[in-house]
Parts: sequence; structure tokens; C-alpha cells
Amino acid sequence: MSKRWLAQRERGHRWAYKFMLWVALRMGRKTARILLYPICTYYVLFSWKASRGINTFLSRVLPHRVTLKDLFFHYHAFASTLLDRTFLLGKRQEEFDLNIRDLDLLLDRVDRGQGCLLLGSHLGSFDILRATGLATRNVPIKLLMHKENAPILNDVLGKLDPSMVDCIIPVGEPETMLRAKECLDAGGLVGMLGDRPLKDEKVVLCQFFGHKAQFPSGPMLLASILKVPVVLFFCLYRKDGRYDIYFELFAETVSISRENRAQGLQEWTQRYVDRLETYCRMAPNNWFNFYDFWETDL
Repeated sequence: MSKRWLAQRERGHRWAYKFMLWVALRMGRKTARILLYPICTYYVLFSWKASRGINTFLSRVLPHRVTLKDLFFHYHAFASTLLDRTFLLGKRQEEFDLNIRDLDLLLDRVDRGQGCLLLGSHLGSFDILRATGLATRNVPIKLLMHKENAPILNDVLGKLDPSMVDCIIPVGEPETMLRAKECLDAGGLVGMLGDRPLKDEKVVLCQFFGHKAQFPSGPMLLASILKVPVVLFFCLYRKDGRYDIYFELFAETVSISRENRAQGLQEWTQRYVDRLETYCRMAPNNWFNFYDFWETDL
């Protein structure tokens, strides 16, 4: 995957985010969802670069030629998850209908005080993790995030729940590894997304929908260093307020030897990519990488 996503300008405006936030919290979900239709129509008509990226992905997943309707519902799924993030941060978990699969495999480790690495992607919503009941276990949860990703949106939504800032560990900083290890040693969970490499991060070439794409080396390197269980987390948006949530044990320990580091990284990353592809096929309109994912900088 190209790293050019880092250079993409955030399309949303602060005033628009604040307006949608006001509508959602003051006038309710139904009114806010009505506004998603003109917003998504605008993006279909005028966000040509993003639409080309969506089209490239959908053409490799869908059994038919990609239509404007497909593009619209792709944008609509993304906008819906952003709207739902508003209700999550506003402590309104009752707004959601969650179908959770295999949460026990994570809770068993949490109850034993065993720290775990939660590995997700830009497929569906990672934020729904807040509504799964993990918070009632009083388990520390930290998220490894790129601090420059959607700064305006994160700033606006962050005011709903200022504690969200304390849950974020910025990636690429000297203390990143230390803070992640401290959380895991305390029996906490560290979440990260495994499908976008950072600017100076080494990449791993993997087969994704039959074509080579670049994936970050960081998640598997981190897992191999920290020696904690890795649990995959995928939350697929289905319709208004309904999500299918999947937890899947990826590995008790990711082991990569120094002698065969490149091969080990490739094999483990490909395993992750294979699982990502499986879930992408389950909900193609949940893939929220709005650029040509197979475009490389090589």
C-alpha cells in the first residue's frame, strides 16, 4: 500500500463536524442520519480521488461492475460509523445493537491479568470496542495511533470525552514502546491497526485480493518483542446502530528470529492479511481506506 495517505488533506471542516455533533446529540439519531444522504451524495459527486480508490477496491471484491450506488453506500457506511462514534463518546451505548462473537477468549485473559495486543484495521469501526463491556472490567486500554490522522475530527470529538486523550499512545515517539509495555505489564490491552504503514516504517509485501500490497512491519515486530497474545478485532457495520463484532485469537506468541527476520515478518503479516481479506469479503462497504491501496512507492 502506498504511504501517500499521510499526505492526504482532511476533507471535513471543523464547523461541519460541530454542526453534525450538535444535530446528533440535540435532535437524535434519526434526524442526524437523514443528513447523511446529502453529505454522501456530495462525496460521490465531488470526491473523485477517494471514489477512484473505493472503486479499485470494490472491483476486486464485488461480483459485479461497481456502480454509483455501491460508491454511495460505501460513503454512507463510513459516515454512519463516524456518527455512531459521537454516541459512543457521549456515553450512549444503549443506542447500539451489538452481535459479539468470541469475546470470552479475550475476557479470560483479561480476568487472569494477562496483557494482550488487539490488532484491528480500517475495516469497520475500532471505536465500538468501547461498547463491548470491557470497560466494566476496569482493564487499562490504550490505543496506538498516528497523531496526525484526522486531527480536526479527533479534536472535535475529543471534547465529548476528554479522557479519550489519555487512552492514546502516539506512534513513532521515543516512549511509544515503553508506554505500551507498561500497559501490557499491568494486564491491560493495547490496540492498534495493522493496515497502514507510517512515513518511515518498513513495509512488507503481501498478497491482498490477488495483488501485491504494502503492509506495515510494525505490528508483527511489536508483537514479537512484547511476547503477549495477539487477538484480532473486527467490528463490521451492518445498518443503523447494528454491528457484528469478532474477536479471534491470532497467536499466543508471535515468534520472529533475528536470523530469518524478513521471512518471519512476511509470513506473520501475510497471516494477518489473509484474515483481513476474509472479513473484507464479509462487509466490502466497510473498507475505509479511500485511495488506491495497491499503489506502491517502490
